[in-house]
Amino acid sequence: MSAVAPLPHAPEAVIFDMDGLMLDSERAILDCLRRAAAEQGVDIEPDWWLRTIGHTDDVCRELLGARIGAEAAAALLERGHALYVAVAEAGVPHRPGIVELLELLAAHEVPRAVATSTRRPLALRKLAAADLLWRFDAVCTSSDVARPKPAPDVYLLAAQRLGVAPSCCLVLEDSPTGVRAALAAGMTPVQVPDLLAPDDTVRALGHRIVDSLADAQALLAPWLRAR
Repeated sequence: MSAVAPLPHAPEAVIFDMDGLMLDSERAILDCLRRAAAEQGVDIEPDWWLRTIGHTDDVCRELLGARIGAEAAAALLERGHALYVAVAEAGVPHRPGIVELLELLAAHEVPRAVATSTRRPLALRKLAAADLLWRFDAVCTSSDVARPKPAPDVYLLAAQRLGVAPSCCLVLEDSPTGVRAALAAGMTPVQVPDLLAPDDTVRALGHRIVDSLADAQALLAPWLRAR
């Protein structure tokens, strides 16, 4: 791990994003969207889909609608969603290190929550299929709040349900959208990038960026030993 500033204080709770952070789902989602585009004869360069990462279905529909038109976007997303649900319900693979980190936090009795842009029914099915649902004290989704990330709503709700002040929460995120949401909530974000490498604009936010969940665990370890 390259030099990363130590955490300023012991977090009283850790809040996790889901897709791309705990589950290797971003690749699966993009693959399903690309397959749907190919089936429907829509020509979109493969890297264009990266801009949808970290956003809700509504935002993705708006982005794609601006690219190919609203009607074509709706049909493509419906097909892509159907393909992805089948993949998700079979169980999306874990990102490396997630189980070890969750087990360590549980052993030290650190409260844990999920805060995801995925709608609640699919989020619960994905977490259950990946055998992660039972490891959390709360699951908060875009279905539960008025505004999606980068608004802070889903993170503030997670803190409320855990009974922990936002300023005492550590957030683990992979996307710039999620990092902005955590910062807006007054929390301490640690970014573990997946498909989107942080650019200069993202790095200017001033948060901690690590290469892996194992590196995130290393940041937490000194505080956990002191509990």
